[in-house]
Amino acid sequence: GPTDGCGTICAPVPVGGSRWPCSNSGGLCHSPTMRVLSWVEFDQVVQRLAERLSSGSFAGVYGVPRGGLCLAVALSHALERPLLAEPKPDALIVDDVYETGRTLEALHARFPTARCVVWVSKSPPQWWDAVVVTNSSEWLLFPWENAAQARSDEETYRRSRGMV
Repeated sequence: GPTDGCGTICAPVPVGGSRWPCSNSGGLCHSPTMRVLSWVEFDQVVQRLAERLSSGSFAGVYGVPRGGLCLAVALSHALERPLLAEPKPDALIVDDVYETGRTLEALHARFPTARCVVWVSKSPPQWWDAVVVTNSSEWLLFPWENAAQARSDEETYRRSRGMV
């Protein structure tokens, strides 16, 4: 993907948009508050999770709409388990990010025996597993997301969670 001199894959800038100073290259670059994740990273995450989870016995894989769906499909293939339309008590429940916990905690309350995993957790995992754990507040742009829409999505999300 395109880079701006610092080596970080940058989201396309919408027409009329602007670029931010990049501390890594001295040039103009991506937003310092947005981390752009790549399909290469996605493939690595799927491989790591498949290795961790291969001995588990799951009825299937459920992906939390919308962020967990891509990861769930890939894990369904990698683990040779069915993709589930609804969560089940003995399912593997997958999401892209654990941010405030609202989504995953609601599912955990309903299905406490299900195994939950995320690509990125912004809190130390307790009853869920994560490939990446960070305390960063930067917004994550997953490879399946629309980069031009990301700022609006971030603002809407943060407002809905009382984070602004």
